[in-house]
Amino acid sequence: MEKKILILNQHQIEQKIDRIAYQLLEDNFDEEEIVIAGILPRGNYLAERLKQILDKIAPFKSTLITIELEKQSSSLRAKTDTDIQVCHNKVVIIVDDVLNSGKTLAYGFGVFLDVPLKKLRTVVLVDRNHKSFPVTTDYAGIALSTVLKEHVDVILNEDGKEDAVYLR
Repeated sequence: MEKKILILNQHQIEQKIDRIAYQLLEDNFDEEEIVIAGILPRGNYLAERLKQILDKIAPFKSTLITIELEKQSSSLRAKTDTDIQVCHNKVVIIVDDVLNSGKTLAYGFGVFLDVPLKKLRTVVLVDRNHKSFPVTTDYAGIALSTVLKEHVDVILNEDGKEDAVYLR
């Protein structure tokens, strides 16, 4: 049987998401609107939760868009559920569950290359230290030093399971 180590439980995940939402509020207080771009699948769950909190605490409007990436592709192939021009001259926050190699976030940046933005920031729940791409994250729930063969599983309200982050 494979050994799983609980890294974050449901309560801890909620605390991390709350803290990130308050950091986003503090860093964007003067904005009229920010765009939260969640990378499918779990980055989008995280983005939805951040938006729910910001809708309660922030004076600005937050708009949620979804990014679908072909992560196995050797070139950028992405779709969004909203016209990307809604991001014009706005703050965009790209959200994913885990930063591992950096490839997913790098592809996420590519979605916005042709749109003039006010600023682009990144949020991840778990930041691992195995980047192949020069990508850093602006907001992270937790930073983990792991070995390459280890895997981080993020579970966010999937199939009625309780939220958790496991290392296996």
